[in-house]
Amino acid sequence: MNQTDHSFIRQFFKMESSGGILLFLSAILAIICANTALVEHYELFLSTPVEVRVGALHIAKPLLLWINDGLMAVFFFLVGLELKRELMEGELSDKRNIILPGVGAIGGMALPALVYVYFNHDDPVAVQGWAIPAATDIAFALGVLTLLGSRVPVALKVFLTSLAIFDDIGAILIIAFFYTSKISLGALIVVALCLPLLAWLNKKNVVSYSPYIFIGIVMWVATLKSGVHATLAGVVMAMFIPMRSKENPDFSPVKELEHDLHSVVAFFVLPVFAFANAGLNLTGVGIEQVFHNVPVGIALGLIIGKQVGIFGLCFIAIKLGLASLPKGMNMMSLYGTAALCGIGFTMSLFIGGLAFEETGVNLLFDERLGIIVGSLISGVIGFLVLKASLKDKPTV
Repeated sequence: MNQTDHSFIRQFFKMESSGGILLFLSAILAIICANTALVEHYELFLSTPVEVRVGALHIAKPLLLWINDGLMAVFFFLVGLELKRELMEGELSDKRNIILPGVGAIGGMALPALVYVYFNHDDPVAVQGWAIPAATDIAFALGVLTLLGSRVPVALKVFLTSLAIFDDIGAILIIAFFYTSKISLGALIVVALCLPLLAWLNKKNVVSYSPYIFIGIVMWVATLKSGVHATLAGVVMAMFIPMRSKENPDFSPVKELEHDLHSVVAFFVLPVFAFANAGLNLTGVGIEQVFHNVPVGIALGLIIGKQVGIFGLCFIAIKLGLASLPKGMNMMSLYGTAALCGIGFTMSLFIGGLAFEETGVNLLFDERLGIIVGSLISGVIGFLVLKASLKDKPTV
């Protein structure tokens, strides 16, 4: 590999859209594997048994679930760090910046869910996927924004990111309250015992990461055994990481961890998750499967529900004087941003897996089809509307 190749690779990983591009390529690779002679190797890879045993403690899962329960806990930990930073020192620390994205997130979660339920209310199994179109994939959405270059105002990126953060909060609450299996009281007691230890570390302003990681692993295992989805342990642990060091106020453990984990999540965790979960097998697929209520409900939830829900509630809030448009944005760019939020890839796949993994009915195909089609169409609409509305380079 010559110097030019190294330079290209460095430039690619420095690009703001590189994470979204890698995520997209991982999904394409998964679909190729699922529809070629590689399918046996692909399925064998995902079903590889992985076991960890320490004394009486025994965890045995196929590799796919280690990815979804383990690797994604790192992703949720990063989400928690970003949320804490935004609430304490970022855009969301100013209440004036909370109203519009908060209102938009409510509409952007409620209406897609209602659209899905409209198509699937008479099927008790399918209706469990009601939350699938309620999620937004911020990595993909920001990746599309970068295609528009410097004409995108900073305020639009901030609005989109803030809305996605509220969206993530909603998704976390949905997973916690609606997608848990049988609860183990003993394991929950262990989780509860971890919390005061983390609070004590935070109060003492311990900035070394080792004790947090140790307690976090114990809490993750206990959460996994409790029946509550294990990834939530990542969000909880992030809340106890100190925002600032008392001895050195310029040092922020939250920001340093966020910086260190960003590349790991963007270039490893999410691409691996996409590769493991996006393998859509198209063999023998007919019109009946394509227009099944599950993929139709998901796709229309992402395409129509997101646009109408986000734009509609934001429009009402602005007209009532409860909020104002961010500088550099107009109603058309607001609509384009709402459409862009219909890209629900990562979190939609994650929630879809939780919704259908224990039903005994194979709806995973339906779920993936609706997510991919809905996200793709939403991304194209959002890009075209924003391209038309952001003609000149912004001054803000």
